[in-house]
Amino acid sequence: MGEVDPAFIQDPEHRPKLSPIQVEGIPTIDLSPITNQTVSNLSSIESLVKEIGSACKEWGFFQVINHGVSLTLRQRLDKASRMFFAQTLQEKKKVSRDEISLIGYYDTELTKNVRDWKEVFDFLAKEPTFIPASSDEHDDRLIQWTNASLEYPSNFRNLIEEYIEEMEKLSFKLMELIAMSLGLEAKRFEEFFMKDQTSFIRFNHYPPCPYPHLALGVGRHKDAGALTILAQDEVGGLEVKRKADQEWVPVKPTPDAYIINVGDIIQVWSNDLYESVEHRVMVNSDKERFSIPFFFNPAHDTEVKPLEEMTNEENPSKYRAYKWGKFLVHRKGSNFKKQNEENIQIYHYKIA
Repeated sequence: MGEVDPAFIQDPEHRPKLSPIQVEGIPTIDLSPITNQTVSNLSSIESLVKEIGSACKEWGFFQVINHGVSLTLRQRLDKASRMFFAQTLQEKKKVSRDEISLIGYYDTELTKNVRDWKEVFDFLAKEPTFIPASSDEHDDRLIQWTNASLEYPSNFRNLIEEYIEEMEKLSFKLMELIAMSLGLEAKRFEEFFMKDQTSFIRFNHYPPCPYPHLALGVGRHKDAGALTILAQDEVGGLEVKRKADQEWVPVKPTPDAYIINVGDIIQVWSNDLYESVEHRVMVNSDKERFSIPFFFNPAHDTEVKPLEEMTNEENPSKYRAYKWGKFLVHRKGSNFKKQNEENIQIYHYKIA
């Protein structure tokens, strides 16, 4: 995974310096009221909506069980992803991303970022995915991102595509619950995702790290999109910064559950009622870790701004509007290259 940069060792800002507190973690929410027709009733759904709203407001994170996604499919996909990462680096690099097609395989060597100790494979939910040619607001050109031509394992692509369908179904259900928890119509967010969505799935592999006190699997960050659905293995390592006291709290792996977090877009749409929360991944010195996040993102031409229903004279818009596609291209391009300045964030659009 590359040598550790000596400058990094001397950089305390990026060293994992906070020990997580061992307390009860993020809420676990049972989705049976919307996935099991035998138990569905109005009162149980209302209770579920309240749970979702509380979790979004207090944590920005929660786990879901009885979510309706096939466990067998998830297990088969996990097995295939492990087979993919077990290949030689030479084979994996055949499906590497580059500065034009930012979808595919990369590792810390390719990104020149030794602080994130992992290797990754990204796959688009919609092919092709239309995005702006550049982050320049005056450039109206569009380009197409396409998926790499996967050859191994032979069933990997089919499993990914089948799994993405399940992730989209779950995403729409969760977005309906979030909308209702905000007092909105259940289908309020649907228009942003029905055409040309920019969602993608990511496969993460965190090899054992000989420098667990110096590196992170993923540094502290917030997710830029709308919603993230994460499947993690039994090794764990994900930590969430608790809003109440800013302490790092470990997310204990729950068999078959999914970890959900609201992204920056929901924070803006809700006009800060719900907050996208910082999280990170700790590395392990002797165990490898695998995870599969699905990033549910709107169409490239979506203008992200606080919803009209979430603003009034007493609570005016807290953000200037921005185009999601331009934002995404800036973030993706900046993540690919070593930057001397901070990447774009939603607080750059905050209204003073």
